[in-house]
Amino acid sequence: MTARYLHIAAIALLCPSILMGGPFDGVYKQTANAECALVGVDGGALKIEQNIFYGVEVECRMTSPIDIVDMDATLYEMQCTGEGSTWTERAMLMSDAEEEGIYMIWDGYAFRYDRCEEGEF
Repeated sequence: MTARYLHIAAIALLCPSILMGGPFDGVYKQTANAECALVGVDGGALKIEQNIFYGVEVECRMTSPIDIVDMDATLYEMQCTGEGSTWTERAMLMSDAEEEGIYMIWDGYAFRYDRCEEGEF
């Protein structure tokens, strides 16, 4: 009976971390004048929620996080689907030290996104 209670306790301890969002959760503008209410379309916004990145016609599960030492950044394996294809790449996400935004760095590409305000989406 004790092993059963230990198993239940272990599950209870893990559940909050599974349900909580990641450090980069939010809605971000693709451009300065982007429409934050439109997620996943050109001219709209991007969204990160519970370690899933929603981009323009693409959805990526953000897995295998590796914290970058001495930086507010995390390297993820991005398991993506979109436009009839599936692929895996690595991407680094980093908080903007001066603004409420993020940097997203893919192999050879770097993007900076401003966070949408609460009332914009």
